[in-house]
Amino acid sequence: MGKPLSFLSHPLIGKSDMYRMNKLSFEDMLKEPDFEFDIKGSDVIVFLHIQKTGGTAFGKHLVKNLALEQPCSCKKGRKKCKCSRPHSEDKLWLFSRYSTGWKCGLHADWTELTNCVDSAMDQTERKSSKRRYFYISLLRDPISRFLSEYKHVQRGATWKTARHLCGGRLPTKEELPSCFDGKDWSDVTLEQFLSCKSNLAMNRQTRMLADLTLVGCYNETVMTKRQREVMMLASAKQNLQRMAFFGLCEFQKLTQYLFENTFHLQFLQPFQQLNETRSSATLAEISKEDLQRVKDLNRLDLELYNFAKSLLMQRFTQLKKSNVNYEIEMEGQRIIDQIFESDT
Repeated sequence: MGKPLSFLSHPLIGKSDMYRMNKLSFEDMLKEPDFEFDIKGSDVIVFLHIQKTGGTAFGKHLVKNLALEQPCSCKKGRKKCKCSRPHSEDKLWLFSRYSTGWKCGLHADWTELTNCVDSAMDQTERKSSKRRYFYISLLRDPISRFLSEYKHVQRGATWKTARHLCGGRLPTKEELPSCFDGKDWSDVTLEQFLSCKSNLAMNRQTRMLADLTLVGCYNETVMTKRQREVMMLASAKQNLQRMAFFGLCEFQKLTQYLFENTFHLQFLQPFQQLNETRSSATLAEISKEDLQRVKDLNRLDLELYNFAKSLLMQRFTQLKKSNVNYEIEMEGQRIIDQIFESDT
């Protein structure tokens, strides 16, 4: 019968040409002799910020905590900083919430960003330029992330201004109906949150990392639910593998080590690991039945997260081989071992 097909050999995934040559992957960077992020030239880091993954803290690290020849200019009272290239005020090296703002839409996903970033950069810099893009993101344990989003929505957050642009258009109300009436979903119960079939909190990480044009965007009638899930998960894995860098919220120090040794950029202060969060308290309060429902509704994200942990270890191993000066503290090695001992 032969060997089973890998997710990369899926016919539609293989034909997808969305990832153009100007987007460099981790593998591309390793293959380039003496690679350095060309902050003075045309290189741009693009941060795909998934809700409730620790992206806010990481985004602030990018604009305020990097040791640079020309640090980002951050003014008190303003959320955005100007991250100009050395000796060039009009040229930018970072595309993110805290640098350029939500130029491609609030919490733009992979589908939106890859179809928008280049033109958005041209518009921001008021000049068309040839650039190399390095996509990065953070992931988080799916159960903790989902419960964190639930508590955030319960407090009044909506992200209702997110566009979800795909295939050149916005989703219709029939394709993506709202889970609530009124201005927000304040005081929503967990039962209500779990029962809304169009709740984008479910498998959010998979959806936001996938090329949604492969599954008909938000039109769920173009294929079966099973086909849609298989395609979306395969695409998310492929795009994660093609990213220049990604980190895991649960492993802050390892995330810092990998970023620094991938881009050869150093942070001024070490990342801090927060072990107690609002989702931790919620997890302790919910029933076993509700916890199982959360797991079932986020099964794609759970599989993606397991894939991400294995890929992260693979990248760490590759960095050690490619960099003879790469050293890691015993604590860092302990964190790596912990990744594969922890439950998802």
